[in-house]
Amino acid sequence: MSRAALLVLADGRFPAGGHAHSGGAEAAVKAGRIDGAASLEDFCRGRLHTTGLVAGALAAAAALGVDPAVLDAAADARTPSPALRGAGRRLGRQLLRAARATWPCGELDVLAGGFPKGAHQPVVLGVVAGAAGLGELDAAYCAAYESVSGPAAAVVRLLSLDPFDATAVLARLAPEVDRVADRAVEAARRVVEEGVDVLPAASAPLSEVGAEWHAGWSVRLFAS
Repeated sequence: MSRAALLVLADGRFPAGGHAHSGGAEAAVKAGRIDGAASLEDFCRGRLHTTGLVAGALAAAAALGVDPAVLDAAADARTPSPALRGAGRRLGRQLLRAARATWPCGELDVLAGGFPKGAHQPVVLGVVAGAAGLGELDAAYCAAYESVSGPAAAVVRLLSLDPFDATAVLARLAPEVDRVADRAVEAARRVVEEGVDVLPAASAPLSEVGAEWHAGWSVRLFAS
């Protein structure tokens, strides 16, 4: 295992398409729910313990070798918004494209063949982590961190927020990222014996509603 591979995969410059998505932050900014560093922190904390936890568990389970098709169906069931389902699959397709160029292997080729329109991003992330020689905890960390780093980066653009303030938000959330990653791995390990029903299903209804609202905008900076 090369732990440095985790740095490559989690790097915001990895061409997985995340820069085009705000993680719901654009809709939250327009609705007035994010207007500065303090409200960004509240938003990211809520996202971490809902979307981040679910994504982390899915990614960890995929890294453990659970059938991606079963996990993809579980991800669908945990994503009521059609707009978010579409965004998740587009991100998964782009991540897989980048990963196949970076860590070419048969497992990624099989995944691409099985999901020509894209699997959900956390599922792809877990398979990619395995291809990169990483474990389930690494996959969970990557998913949990992405759930907050994406909105933080987007709000810098949306509100001209000081990047130092946005980074400080991520630093303050770091201990909670640790705890969420651990919870995600614990759930994923249970999946191996008990099936996908034990995966977390933490919900964020306002994010789902916001995603549908955002998808109808004629002008927007981010895809989701």
